[in-house]
Amino acid sequence: MIRFEPRTNPSAIMVYGVPVMAAIIAILLAAIPLALAGAPIIKAYGLMISGAFGSMFSISEMLTRATPLILTGLAAAIAFRAKLWNIGAEGQLYMGAMAAVAIGSGVIDGPSYIMIPVVLIAGAAAGAVMLIGPTLLKTRLGVDEVVTTLLLNFIVILFVQMMLEGALKDPMSMGWPQSEPVIDSAVLPPLIERMRVHLGWVIALICAVALAIFVKRTVWGFEIRAVGENAAAAKFSGISVTKTMVLVAMLSGGLAGLAGVSEVAGTRGYLATDLSPGYGYAGIVVAMLARLSPIGVIISALFVASVFVGADSMSRAIGVSSYLADLIVAMALLCVLIGGFLTRFKVHFERQKSAG
Repeated sequence: MIRFEPRTNPSAIMVYGVPVMAAIIAILLAAIPLALAGAPIIKAYGLMISGAFGSMFSISEMLTRATPLILTGLAAAIAFRAKLWNIGAEGQLYMGAMAAVAIGSGVIDGPSYIMIPVVLIAGAAAGAVMLIGPTLLKTRLGVDEVVTTLLLNFIVILFVQMMLEGALKDPMSMGWPQSEPVIDSAVLPPLIERMRVHLGWVIALICAVALAIFVKRTVWGFEIRAVGENAAAAKFSGISVTKTMVLVAMLSGGLAGLAGVSEVAGTRGYLATDLSPGYGYAGIVVAMLARLSPIGVIISALFVASVFVGADSMSRAIGVSSYLADLIVAMALLCVLIGGFLTRFKVHFERQKSAG
């Protein structure tokens, strides 16, 4: 017989060690599919490490990949903190990217110190608007936000495809469905010459630090945590649950929208339907690995980005599928969920007494 007993005060080592152990175990478990694929395991691990950290170019690519992951991870972290299950960061990312292109491809022009903030605000606003609707449906009518936000992802992507074949299509794209490029004054400048890492990386770090301070040190942050812990008790104490949820929606959707801006104005320069390889969904994994900590999101995003970049490099070198990265990230999430459960509960195995 198995009995679960709640832990009254789990140790800090257990709380903060679970994500670290989850990452280590996931990487070690990756040896199984590598062995089944016939790949040299030690060499494969070495190629993954060198692919992510072996040169300045590798580090730059890893940081570039981590930038949208930090922003979508923050979007999931703040939403989940309030028990607002936002699964729509992918759609919010695309809406933010589309707003950035609509404003930043020449509709208005100006110097960089004007255009970059305008593009960032437009993208954040578009992402925020995408989440306010499902949030009001949840608070007013009890509609499940998991369903609404998830389905909106597909609606948004279809809408983006339509716009790329219509109003936003670049007439110089030779028929390819892509937008006009973002003008030079709206481009996020690179941080290192001839490297792809750009100002979006700094913006992502600032957002993480600001969100950590906001959640821990402000009245609004306290209200968000209170609603997440017990919405009924928060309402009884005088906190407006609806207003708090709308604030969370604006923050979460806005952060996901910024991820889209960072891709079109920093990495790509234009909008296409393959802009995101699933950053919105990967952000959920990043947030869970970080245990919803904004500062932890930076670390977990760097881990996930290094796995993706390293796996791509390994795949090209020894012919193993780069989908191994998805497997490692999925196993890390599974390990975190199991570890989180064991952090909250003690497991007791008891021998059942016989009737005689």
